[in-house]
Parts: sequence; C-alpha cells; structure tokens
Amino acid sequence: MTIEELGGSTFEVNDIGVSGYYRLIIEMENIISKNPDVIIVGAGREGTLPTVISSLTDCPVIGLPTSSGYGIGKNGISSLLSMLQSCSILSVVNIDAGFIAGCNAIKISRKISIAKKK
Repeated sequence: MTIEELGGSTFEVNDIGVSGYYRLIIEMENIISKNPDVIIVGAGREGTLPTVISSLTDCPVIGLPTSSGYGIGKNGISSLLSMLQSCSILSVVNIDAGFIAGCNAIKISRKISIAKKK
C-alpha cells in the first residue's frame, strides 16, 4: 500500500515459504519475469525466505521480519535475527515495519528509474 500511495506499482505473491521449495522456484520464475526493481519479502518463524530469494535474484531484496510464528520464534525476534545474519545480500527492516520497507523500496526504485533515463 505504501509503494502504491507513493506512485509505484506492486504485485503480491503469497504462501511460498521455504517449506514448499518447489512452490518458491515456480513463483521465482514469475517474479523474475516481471523484472522488479526491488523485492520485499516478509517472513515469520525462522525468517529464512528473504535469504533464499536474495540468493535467486540479482535485484535488491528487503527482508521484512513479521511477528507471526510460535514458540521461540514468536514476536518476530527469531526471523529478525536470522535475516540480520544472512550470508546473501539482503537489507533488513525492523519487525512488522512494512511502511519502512515500502518507503525504502520506493527510494531504490526511483534511483533506478533515474539511472535508466541517462
């Protein structure tokens, strides 16, 4: 919603967690075909999804830890720590900070748009 309010365009993909890796691979082909400037990946529980997606694309990825989960992963702390320790190239915002992720994505996208015009 933040991206669209700031003039950007978005598309959404749901339920492609790493536990169903085959679904992720199919959706990654779809995502890459749209040539996005930035991908925002929300993930709870162990927070692995942004790291995996970052390893499968060359565009910037913003990890958005969510407070969904159970057990020790509740409140988003596990997913936040997992994303912060990622060994792939990944930017991370705070838990449930979708607004910040959207604003960051717009800033990246605008710079890419300016660079494409040169």
